[in-house]
Amino acid sequence: MALQILLNFLIALVWMFLNNNWTTAGLIVGYIVGLVMIGLFGRFWPQGFYMKKVWAIVKLLVLFIKELFKSSFTVIGQVLSPKLNIRPGIFAYTTELKSDWEVTILANLITLTPGTLTLDVSREGSTLYIHAMDIGDVDKLCSDIRSTFEKAILEVTR
Repeated sequence: MALQILLNFLIALVWMFLNNNWTTAGLIVGYIVGLVMIGLFGRFWPQGFYMKKVWAIVKLLVLFIKELFKSSFTVIGQVLSPKLNIRPGIFAYTTELKSDWEVTILANLITLTPGTLTLDVSREGSTLYIHAMDIGDVDKLCSDIRSTFEKAILEVTR
């Protein structure tokens, strides 16, 4: 991926040199030309076209921001209500992620989302112990994590 990004900037610089256009617009046009060229020859790269990974990272960030706002408003609603109607608890979440990097990202995303906190990760790294402010249905919480954060992390890392 780093080689493709470097090659893309090199193509942009060559484009600027050939057109004698040393402006930001010239760099952007050259970068787009490089993207098209690298995309056309993407089948020759063993890891695929790098913009797919960049797009997956952007989708993960947007998903995190969406979940952050959604859970923040839920927590604010619970705090401001006159009677607390919550059932806090701890549950075990078994993940399909394999590498330490993937599990660390998942644990941090869960912790950064208001209302949840990753307390511990098992020694083998396949089980996360999570404290949730309101545990209604553990299976629903697990499927929500699996279908949002874990799925997005898998797109980025594999």
